[in-house]
Amino acid sequence: MAIQPIRLFGDPVLRRRAVEVVDFDKELRQLVADLTDTMRDAPGAGLAAPQIGVGLRVFTWYVDGEVGHLVNPDLTLSTEVQEGPEGCLSIPGLTYDCRRALSVVARGFDVHGEPVTVEGSQLLARAIQHETDHLDGVLFLDRLDTEARKAAMREIRESEWFGLAGSGAPTVKISPHATRGLGI
Repeated sequence: MAIQPIRLFGDPVLRRRAVEVVDFDKELRQLVADLTDTMRDAPGAGLAAPQIGVGLRVFTWYVDGEVGHLVNPDLTLSTEVQEGPEGCLSIPGLTYDCRRALSVVARGFDVHGEPVTVEGSQLLARAIQHETDHLDGVLFLDRLDTEARKAAMREIRESEWFGLAGSGAPTVKISPHATRGLGI
């Protein structure tokens, strides 16, 4: 188990769709352990594999004292929504209100390839949606309204860490998924 460096906004790995996990092996178990250690050290409510430079569909969460992980997630979102503050370990120091589904049913697998279903609302639902977005190359910035997104981009450009990812100008991508009014 090791704490890994977290990739920052501007790193191209954060904008790529991660690939499905097909091998539930020792390397996957090590990845989940590294994600968990890195997330807890940061500290954060969740961390997706692309955030440490690994393009696989796996993430961890730590919400209300519960630590968990999900491999190859598939989400069913409630029609009820919540609006609340959201941040990201790949965008340090930035928090904006973001609209998300109030609850979620997430299906996927554990590190051993066993089916898992996670049901959550409020913060757990937000964390699961946020981390699943990372697996699709989507950042929470993409879900902000135009005014908030412009303010966030201005704040990012003025941050101490901006440009450390070495990729030049940031890009903002609209979610490729049907958001049922939950995104722009």
